[in-house]
Amino acid sequence: MRFAIIGCGNIGKRHAEQIQPIGKLVAVCDIIRSKAAELGEKYNAGSFSSIEELFAQKKTIDVAVICTPNGLHAQHSIYSLQAGSHVLCEKPMAIKSADCLKMIQEAEKAGKHLFIVKQNRFNPPVVAVKKLLDEKKLGNIYSIQLNCFWNRDAGYYENSWKGTMDMDGGTLFTQFSHFIDLLYWMFGDVKQVKAFKKNFAHKNIIEFEDTGVVILEFANGMIGAINYTVNSFQKNMEGSLTVFGEKGTVKIGGQYLNKLEYQLINDYVIADLPEGNKPNDYGYYQGSMSNHDKVYQNLVDVIQNNAAMAASSYEGLKTVQIIEKIYAATENL
Repeated sequence: MRFAIIGCGNIGKRHAEQIQPIGKLVAVCDIIRSKAAELGEKYNAGSFSSIEELFAQKKTIDVAVICTPNGLHAQHSIYSLQAGSHVLCEKPMAIKSADCLKMIQEAEKAGKHLFIVKQNRFNPPVVAVKKLLDEKKLGNIYSIQLNCFWNRDAGYYENSWKGTMDMDGGTLFTQFSHFIDLLYWMFGDVKQVKAFKKNFAHKNIIEFEDTGVVILEFANGMIGAINYTVNSFQKNMEGSLTVFGEKGTVKIGGQYLNKLEYQLINDYVIADLPEGNKPNDYGYYQGSMSNHDKVYQNLVDVIQNNAAMAASSYEGLKTVQIIEKIYAATENL
């Protein structure tokens, strides 16, 4: 399969590495021409400074990989679908649910697949706990606690689209949308929200919150809380999910939901978990677990063997809707 990467920043480079074993990277583009030229030269791919230029010259792109700022995901995904390509879009799917719906409609109209990157679903402890839930090993779920304690200093946002409302959208979109996705995937939709958000340490640096506290009631009746911040001193501290059920308690922890930290389950033990991949390392900060290899394995399996999608565009939409619901709840305070 022939791939194109739209957006040649850190995450675009990560995707380029993952494409090599399963296909051919034939084109890259970035509005900063030097970035596209550098990535294109490394992988012997054509380099372009706009998506329009790329598709005008490269007519047969099987999959367009969208790695541009959050606020451009919808525009670039829709353009690629209309050009006849399948699309793999980085998280978040978009920063407005209305844009997500347009993306889904365009994919249906084009008869193409629209994949959304949700790589934390592949973390070994996450896979194990999802299986527990599906098999009802924890009985009725009463409540959950999600903690997202990371560090993003002023340097992270400097000279960047990150931190802006129109391109970034908010801390829940850029830093923690993977975590919100897991809540939907594991526990279903959210019925109502109460929330507070504040900007303590990033005034005049970002246009939204650096800290939030959220209380959730799920459609199935269970309740939950989210505590999140990018003010953890000097480095990422924790990304954890604790589940309190009728027949057991489980905590997935570490910095990136990558460790099984606690389990006490009636007549059951999670054992022999594989190590899992390392987190994405971007030099002076780290991101979530690097499971993009599994994302690409699933993409190939779906396109070539009609397998089930690991993360559908509808699930990408639901993540955005839940984040919108959280932010709407804070606007009234």
